[in-house]
Amino acid sequence: MTLPTIAPQLPADWRERLHRGLLPTPDVELENVRVGGVASRSPSVRARLKQDWPQSMRAAAVLVGIVDQADTPSLLMTVRAEHLRHHAGQISFPGGRLEPFDADIAAAAMRETHEEIGIDLEFIRPIGFLTDHVVQTGFRITPVVALIRPGFTLKPDSTEVADVFELPLSLALAIESYRAQQRMVRDFEVDVWELPFGEYQIWGATAGILVQLCEVVSGAHA
Repeated sequence: MTLPTIAPQLPADWRERLHRGLLPTPDVELENVRVGGVASRSPSVRARLKQDWPQSMRAAAVLVGIVDQADTPSLLMTVRAEHLRHHAGQISFPGGRLEPFDADIAAAAMRETHEEIGIDLEFIRPIGFLTDHVVQTGFRITPVVALIRPGFTLKPDSTEVADVFELPLSLALAIESYRAQQRMVRDFEVDVWELPFGEYQIWGATAGILVQLCEVVSGAHA
């Protein structure tokens, strides 16, 4: 897929659309989770989730951080270190598992962001949640959407993060930027979104979270 040479137009009221469309609290209903980045609308997928996954799924959170620059808002993305046991080298949002000392899932996302890429918490303002996503490593991920005030300093932890880059929000919110591929998640096949961006290939749950963000702003359901 060839990306447009000119970034799509970003809706002028994208902040208002986000505030209207995001969930005010995490959605804990198993029927609503997404698998491989796509809603689990299939009865067979929902049945498998109920039967096989609840006992082993562990709570985790990622920060869908929008750098709130006036002219060129962007999303902070990380490249996972190559030596990590799971998802090495893949594109992801900063985040990790919910720990007993975290006040809530948003606090976990903010803490992990500070630990992984060094942004001070005073720059991060959570504004809502997207539907949970489950991944084959056994995590149930809650995306916490936040606005990040410019002026922060990045201090990536090289033990977890190989690189940090900014994805233009206008590109992420254009559904025509994405394509769907079929992949195996555990032992059944699901559609998985992919988003190419320069040298980066964003796919799986990360791309699925971006597509859901696109749905929220557009009012559509992909």
